[in-house]
Amino acid sequence: MIAKVRIVYHITAFSWYAFIIKSLAAKDGQKLPPGIFEYGGPWKYLTFLNLLLQMVFFGMAVVNDLQTGKNTVKGLNKWKDLIFSVLAFPVGMFVVLLFWVIFAYDRQLVYPESLDAFFPLWMNHAMHTVVMPVLLGEILLQHHVYPKTKNGIAALGVVGLAYLCWVIFIYLAVGLWVYPLLGLLSTSGVLGLFLLNMTVVAMMYLLGRTLNNWVWGKGKTVTKTK
Repeated sequence: MIAKVRIVYHITAFSWYAFIIKSLAAKDGQKLPPGIFEYGGPWKYLTFLNLLLQMVFFGMAVVNDLQTGKNTVKGLNKWKDLIFSVLAFPVGMFVVLLFWVIFAYDRQLVYPESLDAFFPLWMNHAMHTVVMPVLLGEILLQHHVYPKTKNGIAALGVVGLAYLCWVIFIYLAVGLWVYPLLGLLSTSGVLGLFLLNMTVVAMMYLLGRTLNNWVWGKGKTVTKTK
């Protein structure tokens, strides 16, 4: 029974993210507020990249659910677990947490009111709210094997540094920060914010590992925390 529920859940989640991404892509041709999709389009936003990440993960989960070959399933399941533990869960939770914290403080820094005319309320929540319960649902329905903590956090650091370089590259190319908040900070402030964000992401990684062990038991976790 749980296997059937898991398959339906994965197919539904994959379809949901595919729909959201398609809806966002359709906005690219519309007249949006200045700077929104300038240089890099939606690919410069962590929110959009996270949606792609979630879609890829749940797509892999669907394929894994439908596979029958033992060796194929084992290999795909390993990659699926790696993507979920190191990227999908911590990045997804981070996007939701950071967005709403900044939004509550001053929405102009992360989601100006001018965007309300282009992205309806449901789409905002699809990008910045629904991600969290979907990930928590995945924790409840599927056990995931986590890598060693130091390896997982190191991989997160590499991905985070790559995104920081992408954000800085866009600023140097067109003189616009991807996020207005960065324009209020000095160089040291930007680096400090990056380190703070990476600390939060690392905490989300540890949270995912803890929840996974709590729901499924430490006995199922192959690797040990070091």
